[in-house]
Amino acid sequence: MSTRHAIVLVLLVLLGGAFFVLLTGYAPDASLNRSALYYAENTAAETGAQNIVAAIIVTYRGLDTLGEVTVLFLAAAIIGLVLSQVRGQRCTPGSGLLPSGELLNTGARLLVPLIALFGAYVFVNGHLTPGGGFQGGAVLASGVLLMLLADPDRRFSHQVISRTEGGSGLLYVLVGLAGVAIAGGFLDNRILPLGHLGSLLSAGAIPLIYVLIGLKVGAEFSSILESFEETGDAT
Repeated sequence: MSTRHAIVLVLLVLLGGAFFVLLTGYAPDASLNRSALYYAENTAAETGAQNIVAAIIVTYRGLDTLGEVTVLFLAAAIIGLVLSQVRGQRCTPGSGLLPSGELLNTGARLLVPLIALFGAYVFVNGHLTPGGGFQGGAVLASGVLLMLLADPDRRFSHQVISRTEGGSGLLYVLVGLAGVAIAGGFLDNRILPLGHLGSLLSAGAIPLIYVLIGLKVGAEFSSILESFEETGDAT
């Protein structure tokens, strides 16, 4: 047995032992801890959101969400920077990409508007149903991916993508600061009326925050896809 195989075997044994200990020692909690109990009992009344998980992510843990969006932005920026250098070094005339079939082109024309509509529905209704800004943004980016697959020579405006990403991010921070100035803290959704629980115009600023997150995430994923597509043309 080679050294490499031995190391892999040892790692597998250690990993299996760790999972075995976790499995045999697992005991479900008989009751909620203090934080979870507070969220369960007070989130609907304090935020007006039917989806308690969404309210926790956007309001109580809004700074965490800001950090996650920032990490995604940095990942998109780094990918764009690295791939731009690759394009500059390896660019050759002609993309060499084969045209897509009629079925894919027709399917893209029919599905992309529906995908965009569904993505908007996911983040607009994030306070009512499972979903939210990250999920809706990923759905929007899947529409961009379908358009790139249907037409490999298609190019999206980097200026539009960057302005959408930057503008939504700036408005997200401004909404958060408005919560500090007007309500009880950063991203406090009570800067807008809470409305009636279960209705579309409820949960204060949470729908607005999710719209901004959805646009930002969708723009960042689209930027990554566009960077990969352009690199594929250059190589």
